[in-house]
Amino acid sequence: MKKSISILILLFIIIACSITSKNIAEANQPAKNVAVNDTVRIANDSLEYEVIIIDNGFSTWLASRAFPRNYHSLSYLENKNNQYITEWNSRVLQPLRYDPNLYEMSINYNPTTKYGYEVNYLIYNYMIYFQNTYKQKLWGYVPSR
Repeated sequence: MKKSISILILLFIIIACSITSKNIAEANQPAKNVAVNDTVRIANDSLEYEVIIIDNGFSTWLASRAFPRNYHSLSYLENKNNQYITEWNSRVLQPLRYDPNLYEMSINYNPTTKYGYEVNYLIYNYMIYFQNTYKQKLWGYVPSR
């Protein structure tokens, strides 16, 4: 279980590092209205997992544009996460068809594991953020909030 979540964390870190669009000159200049700490972390010691999402702009997007917690039911989030991650993993296996810089490694999300509301909420919203930010469509309707 720890290995699955570690792979998910590594995936988010790789995505954040590999597809940034700012050049070095822009990165060295002070930015306005940018979150100082753009890391979202959630852990559950009893299930021995930890999810860390590091992506420029995600925490700001989460706070300003995501649906509020408890807007969607847990079963809705689990269903959407399963669909998004299944498509994500399919794209990882097709590097000639889909950008391998976006889909570098598979995510080991087990739909039978009860991760809880907060983890599913963060994964779901990261998938929405990813699809809107990088102009990808993993599955079905993608809210553009």
